[in-house]
Amino acid sequence: MHMLLLPLLLTFLNLSQAQPPSDAPLSSTVCIIGAGIGGSSVAHFIRKYSPDLTPTTKIRVFERNTIVGGRIATVNVAGETFEAGASILHPKNLHAVNYTKLLNLKAREPSSGFSLAIWDGNKFVFKTIEISSNLPLFDKLLKLPFIENLVSLVNSGLMFVRYGFSLFKMQNFVQSAVGSFSKYYEDTGSRPIFETVDEMLKWAGLFNLTTRTLQDELVDAGLSPLLINELVTVITRINYGQSVYMSGLGGAVSLAGSGGGLWSIEGGNRQMAVGLIDRSDVALHLNEGIKSVADLGDHYELNSTKGNNYICEVAVVATPLDEINIQFIPPISIPERKLQHTHATFVRGLLNPVYFGLKATAKIPDLVATLEDPELPFTSISVLKKHNEEESTYKIFSRKPMADTLLNSIFSVRKETIRIDWAAYPQYHAPEIFAPFILDGRNLYYVNAFENAASTMETSAVSAENIARLILSRYFGKVSVHSSNLKASSQEEDAHLEL
Repeated sequence: MHMLLLPLLLTFLNLSQAQPPSDAPLSSTVCIIGAGIGGSSVAHFIRKYSPDLTPTTKIRVFERNTIVGGRIATVNVAGETFEAGASILHPKNLHAVNYTKLLNLKAREPSSGFSLAIWDGNKFVFKTIEISSNLPLFDKLLKLPFIENLVSLVNSGLMFVRYGFSLFKMQNFVQSAVGSFSKYYEDTGSRPIFETVDEMLKWAGLFNLTTRTLQDELVDAGLSPLLINELVTVITRINYGQSVYMSGLGGAVSLAGSGGGLWSIEGGNRQMAVGLIDRSDVALHLNEGIKSVADLGDHYELNSTKGNNYICEVAVVATPLDEINIQFIPPISIPERKLQHTHATFVRGLLNPVYFGLKATAKIPDLVATLEDPELPFTSISVLKKHNEEESTYKIFSRKPMADTLLNSIFSVRKETIRIDWAAYPQYHAPEIFAPFILDGRNLYYVNAFENAASTMETSAVSAENIARLILSRYFGKVSVHSSNLKASSQEEDAHLEL
């Protein structure tokens, strides 16, 4: 455990001591169900936009798990900490940039110089190059910037030879979507408060991307079938576990998540949620889920898994409702959807080159990605860290659990194996149909309604910021909230430049 987290976690443990069951409900103004990036961001923006409410407004945050973070989590392999859930951030994720600066977190520089190969189950249909050496002195020389730049240039040339000008068309498609998304960072004086996901997407010019498949969008953009079937497919499979027939906006976000300058938080991305909750003056209830939410007219009563009752004037659901059983009284109605389960398998050991038709492990690229084929047992295998010549830590993504017999054929040495089943993101199908932000027409809100557009840490923060503004305007009557123009803020711009 990172030593810097210890004081925060001790504070949280004190806050989360179970309240003894009582006939008298505990009262709060705002209750938030879920302590991931969505729930923590709602609490943060309520406090940020209306600091005058802090002395009188009590916020409770309920988390059914024992730690904060939700789908942002870490795993420990061989004494090293690695991201197990949401792992990458884009350089233009300005809320995440701002959180990093606000919480004095350190951004981890993106890895460079890794090699990529696309595997069709029998052979590598495409490979980039990587210059490596077993000699420490030469290995240091090969890490010099001009050598890395030369390798990068050669690999760009290999990409261009295979995919041609379609690469630039893909880049333009992604830049257009990112540019539209950036409208959500405009000053609150000119940016509306949105009561539905549809109007939020239409305002930014992104709604049409949710009505068609990524495949259709890219064909119209002029991308070649080879690029779509290989590189684009590889990216959507790794980032969302789905094919190019997913909806267009989620696909565009997936492609943006494969570009340059990607980063993460040193020590784990979940520190953003931890820090935001710590700063937001909330009562945190860890290991306490919510069983039911009853509308009693002028307030809601929440019944918890620990037998406690809580009275809240405002209730916020900041966790996907798809696979949890919360009873709403009266019942609410949201569109049915399924979550895409991604199986993340972490292995400390050594890959078997024979499995890939090679003679040496060193010949296996750092990232082995696969094409859309139901017969292929994994989505990708990537090297997280090379400990020495005989041992590395690998991360495998797959749509199904990886059986021991399969792992034994892929690895020649397997010293440690950790399996995680993530209900990671929605299954995307065009046209998307969105759940409401306001679940009951009153003061019951749903942050994850936006997830059917795209599911990332940043989209959760964007949705949470809008929910916080909805709460402040509809319940507290605060139509004008503090400015949130991230582009104009010198502090946040500095953080962006540092990244």
